Amino acid sequence: MATPFETLNESSKEFANTAMKSVSALTHGLHTIANEAADYSKKSFEESSVLIEKLATIKSPEQIFETHSVFSKKAYEAFVAQATKFGELYADLAKEAYKPYEAAVAKVTK
Repeated sequence: MATPFETLNESSKEFANTAMKSVSALTHGLHTIANEAADYSKKSFEESSVLIEKLATIKSPEQIFETHSVFSKKAYEAFVAQATKFGELYADLAKEAYKPYEAAVAKVTK
């Protein structure tokens, strides 16, 4: 029969392992989100630079407004798509970070 100290020691080890798995999932998820944000920022900056170069060569105000309107629409659509993707990534991150604790919570709630 295990002593209370041994039981506590085993529980502490189990909790530490669970916490490390959760931190690992958090780290991986945040790394994925950071890479996604960097890629989106880079792409957005490049597209904005192209727009500025294009606007500098246009002579008529109508073409400027039209070009800017097209760019704005595409930028908005890209932003909405990216925001949706970020939402999904954060939801996945929360699920993965909680997953190691599911077994421990199930033991306690029985």
